Amino acid sequence: TSTRDKNIRMELEKQFKNKISLKEFEVVNTSSSNVAGNFFGSQKGFNVKEASESLKVCVVKMDRLDMEFDMVGYDPAIANALRRILLSDIPSMAIEKVHMYQNTSIMQDEVLAHRLGLLPLTADPCLFSYPPADWSPESGTAKDTLDFSLTIKCTSSSDPTKQYNNDHVLTKHMEWVPRGDQEKWMGTTDPGCADKDILINKLRPGHEMEIKMFAVKGTGRDHAKFSPVSTAFYRLLPSITITKPVLGEAALRLQKCFSPGVIELEEGPGGSKHAVVKNERIDSCSRNVYRYDDLKESVSLDKVKDHFIFTVESVGSNTPQDLVSMAWDVIIEKCDHFIGELQDSEEKK
Repeated sequence: TSTRDKNIRMELEKQFKNKISLKEFEVVNTSSSNVAGNFFGSQKGFNVKEASESLKVCVVKMDRLDMEFDMVGYDPAIANALRRILLSDIPSMAIEKVHMYQNTSIMQDEVLAHRLGLLPLTADPCLFSYPPADWSPESGTAKDTLDFSLTIKCTSSSDPTKQYNNDHVLTKHMEWVPRGDQEKWMGTTDPGCADKDILINKLRPGHEMEIKMFAVKGTGRDHAKFSPVSTAFYRLLPSITITKPVLGEAALRLQKCFSPGVIELEEGPGGSKHAVVKNERIDSCSRNVYRYDDLKESVSLDKVKDHFIFTVESVGSNTPQDLVSMAWDVIIEKCDHFIGELQDSEEKK
């Protein structure tokens, strides 16, 4: 009996250490360590073989721009490093210089230039080199510069169905001007914005714009406009456990305490409906259940410490799976550099 009690206690302790508990007025058991899978208070060392077996990455859904995947067994520092690298260290192309020959709209030149710089371009940055420190639009080459032009004028319309012509300046009005043989080796006829309905400016009759734009390769560390992702974030996997049966009207109230689809009502043997957990992954962790005294003791709300739900949304220049792969490559490169620095310091001793 003592052995069985000890095993039960160890299992409960393991579950407790692996989860963050969401109480009514506090969040408990948030302590962690710097080694994935090694929880607070444990003396276990890091084992590469064990880590390789426990670390998992699973893609949940993916399309041209969006990707959601699970990172299981990883330390928060690794998940956060991946997020920061996606934001700051993966290159993309963005408009760096703007030559305005005419802008009679009500938008100031500097505001318009800022809006143009933030437009997401679809040009593949892997095909280009970084511009030199003394780069200028005049000194730029086909391997480090993309040229775009925008010439538009608003006039009154003779069509009774619309008041003006060209009153909305959209990304579809931007034209790519290839340098040299760019069109051949880039493999595209339009490295501009994927979405052609992004609003740049609004004009009225008499307003006109004549602009040339020059895009270069850069990283989010230099400027946010070079970040290849519009969002890159992670959250912990929610864990919801119904600790005692919830029936009838109470089950309906419990269902409404969570996001739609988390709790379902199933019919029991006696004909009364009881609550069951259907999909805890989509819960928003609102803790609304603590509003009801008769329900708060029926549910345990937790988050799994080492199960990260990672979401990446690309701006269009690369697919999200390529961006994540490049981010892992950067992490490996940084690790190799740090190992080299440690080895050099050991040799100097």
